[in-house]
Amino acid sequence: MQTITPHLWFDKEAKQAAKLYTSIFKDSQIKNTSTLHNTPSGTVDRLSIELLGQEFKLINAGPLFKFTPAVLFLVACDTKDEVNALWSGLSKGGSVLMELGEDPFSERYGWTQDRYGLSWQVMFMGDRAMQQRIIPTLMFVGQQCGKAEDAINFYTSVFRHAKIDHVLRYGKDEKPDKGGTIKHAGIVLADQSFAVMDSA
Repeated sequence: MQTITPHLWFDKEAKQAAKLYTSIFKDSQIKNTSTLHNTPSGTVDRLSIELLGQEFKLINAGPLFKFTPAVLFLVACDTKDEVNALWSGLSKGGSVLMELGEDPFSERYGWTQDRYGLSWQVMFMGDRAMQQRIIPTLMFVGQQCGKAEDAINFYTSVFRHAKIDHVLRYGKDEKPDKGGTIKHAGIVLADQSFAVMDSA
């Protein structure tokens, strides 16, 4: 059972985003829509959606927060055709951060911010495909770069049934990143997978 649910804060585009995401991802649906009145942000729409069996909450609550590429979702795809289809829908009207192509970790990979600013990495996994298809990913950048390992240790100490699945570190010659910092780590919190990394 999913116990950690990503909450996505929009200015006023949550309904449109919910329709877009559920149209792009297979086996997805808008589960619930409600409206709150007289909040500090005025009238607020809240939606619950399911993408590839995982729940997300979306809210319209004003321009107080903006998405950044430091928080993103990695989608593990079974086929290259699935990568291509997701890329087509998610990148349309957005900003490409890494062009769709071959990557050292995957034969088909791309990274984009969608038209609402939310970041997605789509990756062909093939035989390595996981049961949890969408992996929330935290990237420590700027002044936070180098703190991924502290975060991993903290999160895995707080949550029950937590573990560090794997840790891949930057080598000393992988500039501008500092050798020994976290290139990619997989952790499990409350039986859910997350990825954590540093990036200069």
